Amino acid sequence: MTTLPLVTLRPVVPADAEFLYRVYASTRYDELAPAGWPPERVESFLRMQFRTQDAHYREHFGRAAFDVIVCDDEPVGRFYVDHRADEIRVVDIALLPAFRGLGVGTRLLTGLLAEAAAANKPVRVHVEANNPAQRLYRRLGFVWTGTTGVYDLLERLPG
Repeated sequence: MTTLPLVTLRPVVPADAEFLYRVYASTRYDELAPAGWPPERVESFLRMQFRTQDAHYREHFGRAAFDVIVCDDEPVGRFYVDHRADEIRVVDIALLPAFRGLGVGTRLLTGLLAEAAAANKPVRVHVEANNPAQRLYRRLGFVWTGTTGVYDLLERLPG
């Protein structure tokens, strides 16, 4: 029997920038592999995309909680959540590859769903249509409510 790690959150601090980049890059390497770019070009492209994404998140979700996911005292991912008046929006959740599939995301999202139910708010998230995390969201009761570009909007109503 596998024991789940102790999962906690802590606010992102400036010293986390390189770690957060590594988390982001780990979610994008596979999609860039077919391009055949040299490693330094991949690195440059990913850093530019990371900076752009981070600026977008901070501009459009400025009041969100930007947290580092910590398992047994080791930073392993990021969890960005915007608590709005009418919904709880998962802005982003990403884990380093070694920590995917261990129940960390399920645990965090289950806690968020309980919080949303207590507040009588839906939880919404945009997920790329081909993202394997779609299975996790569906398993947790999220349903498709629309598409914006390459992203599906998924929603879980309270209760």
